[in-house]
Amino acid sequence: MATYNTSEFKKGIKIQIDGEPYLMIECNFVKPGKGNALYKCKMRNLIRNTQLERTYKGGDSLEAADVSELEVQYLYRQGENFVFMDNKSFEQYELSKEQVDEGWKFLKEGMNCSMLTFNDRPISFEPPKQVVLRVEYAEPATRGDTATRLTKVVDMETGAKITVPAFIETGDLLKIDTRTEEYLERVKE
Repeated sequence: MATYNTSEFKKGIKIQIDGEPYLMIECNFVKPGKGNALYKCKMRNLIRNTQLERTYKGGDSLEAADVSELEVQYLYRQGENFVFMDNKSFEQYELSKEQVDEGWKFLKEGMNCSMLTFNDRPISFEPPKQVVLRVEYAEPATRGDTATRLTKVVDMETGAKITVPAFIETGDLLKIDTRTEEYLERVKE
């Protein structure tokens, strides 16, 4: 298995600690007056989404994680699981409700996403950065409310609830930022 020496530590590498994959999100080099150089690292567990802080001495090494990113297509929801298909091999993967987390709000059948696998097992997915969704239900705006910066919460076709400007109506197509869950703009059909 490949390893990373401390001189190769940097933000973004994927490593394995105690048999689990981690993403290094921060690595600071510290050279005290005496003794070895130290590397203070912050890592995020790719399965449980927890953070870990560790300090390594110069010359230490960590095992590289067998993590790969796949382009997948969301197929359908089956009970508590979400089914995706690899765009190249056509192999199907299931992710649990916990693995999908809040990403379900932006999933439409046939949508392309990216999925992380660890030792060929799916561990998480990421929806596109922006999606276009139809408003399923919106309270009608009252006359005169459209000139001010009033907002309201609408129901999207996926079941998500998004805060939008008051002029949005049922049936509108909206572009949504999936990272912040914010309304970006109205889209014409």
